Amino acid sequence: MITNILFPTDFSDNAWSAAVYALQLYKEEECKFYFLHSIKLTVSTMSNLSNKLLKVMADNALKELNDLKTLAEDSNTNANHEFEIILSTDDLQKAIDASIQKYDIDITVMGTKGSAGAKGFLFGSQTVRVINKIKNCPVLIIPEEFDFVKPTQIAFPTDFNRFYGEETLNIKRLAELYNSKIRILHINEEDKLTHLQENNLEMLKTYFTNYAYSFHWMPDYAKKTQEINDFIEELDINILVMINYKHSLIEKIIKEPVITKIGFKPLVPVLVIPCTT
Repeated sequence: MITNILFPTDFSDNAWSAAVYALQLYKEEECKFYFLHSIKLTVSTMSNLSNKLLKVMADNALKELNDLKTLAEDSNTNANHEFEIILSTDDLQKAIDASIQKYDIDITVMGTKGSAGAKGFLFGSQTVRVINKIKNCPVLIIPEEFDFVKPTQIAFPTDFNRFYGEETLNIKRLAELYNSKIRILHINEEDKLTHLQENNLEMLKTYFTNYAYSFHWMPDYAKKTQEINDFIEELDINILVMINYKHSLIEKIIKEPVITKIGFKPLVPVLVIPCTT
């Protein structure tokens, strides 16, 4: 079964670094990778540009996409990997959404920030917009200059307030790549679990029956981001998985006014899975 992977790119080093990580992550898998670049221009910008200049911009972007494809092919040794390019005149969110639909994309891979990203930000504004807008495909976010490490330890924080169904399939697929252990983290905000939380915990046990998993309980002693950071360091976590829904932890994090130095040290890749219900 072929895995279809989308790489939105602004041709920055960060975008290429994210692609390199994904090539390593899926090294043994049969995959088709799509490099996507968007050259959406505002009406005011377009009115000041001639058609000839617009064509030059499109031609330049197409050349850079082809160069990127060649670079990926030359640096990749898996004969089961194919590469395609997509040049879109939609804005990035629309371009990603359209590509997901058209090419049956399984996962979108992005860097934490683009060429204009500010130092110290966990997620660039463009990445945040993609997380918020894309509801039909997981997004894997790779920290800047992150060297690939086999993700044998996966952290999955949950408050047990949500019933998960198809979302867990993405966690299972990730775990299957490297026979990874799934570390389910709960930060105790309550003295004891409610009946609903108990039921959802039991459902997770059922979902992960054939996988190596364990539950971990932490007291509510600091900001969630700090506690997750401590957990990542303590258990040598390689990938953090978060399910995105209304009032979820990832939503709270990305809605902070300034998402700087929120505590993930060292930063690890974050797989954001949209909630299907």
